Amino acid sequence: MEDILLRSLNWCKRFRHRKGYGIHSPSDFFLTTFVIYEQMPFYAYAPLHHLRRVVNHLPHYREKVDKLLFRLINYLQPSLLIEAETGSGISTRYMAEACTKLHIHSYASERQDAVERILSTKAAIDYQWGDIIKKIQTLIQEGKKPDVVHIAHTAYYREIFELLLPLADAKTCFIIGKPYENEEKKRWWKEIIADKRTGVTFDLYDIGLVFFNKERTKEHRIVNFL
Repeated sequence: MEDILLRSLNWCKRFRHRKGYGIHSPSDFFLTTFVIYEQMPFYAYAPLHHLRRVVNHLPHYREKVDKLLFRLINYLQPSLLIEAETGSGISTRYMAEACTKLHIHSYASERQDAVERILSTKAAIDYQWGDIIKKIQTLIQEGKKPDVVHIAHTAYYREIFELLLPLADAKTCFIIGKPYENEEKKRWWKEIIADKRTGVTFDLYDIGLVFFNKERTKEHRIVNFL
């Protein structure tokens, strides 16, 4: 009930920021209207909807957000994605289904049998557990450079962001999970928005998107995606 009231309040606050209103950049307008707000029922939605029940007891986003992650990956067409703290793994599956060339390194602090079951059917997903920061460091030492970084259900969001930030370029996208989860993370999210090392940022409440194209004017987009 508290979550519903909070979302309703934030929906009202974000009323002016819907459907791309006030966005003058053609690329940002396209991302907002044809990716974030796209209503097309993509082929993968139905089977993934039923798969959610298997892992619903583990940390996850709303189904609406997972569908957005599918559309975002379909739009970006990345080759390599690093995911920090897999959670239920359902978001991982949505993203994996969106791009045939995508390889995902998904790291969790602890192994979950249910997550391993739903991820093991996709050869493109490398699901590992243990010390997430050490595993990412190993990946960097191997010369791996992600196109997309998903900082998901982890308490080490700040450390992972700083670890992977030097690899970001004009085509990189960082997905920040639950930027309003608590007061500390909310303050950190505001720091990311203001950080001179980041470019255009999008605030969708459930997730934040960070881009790094320094040829673009640094702007912050609030989107009513509640």
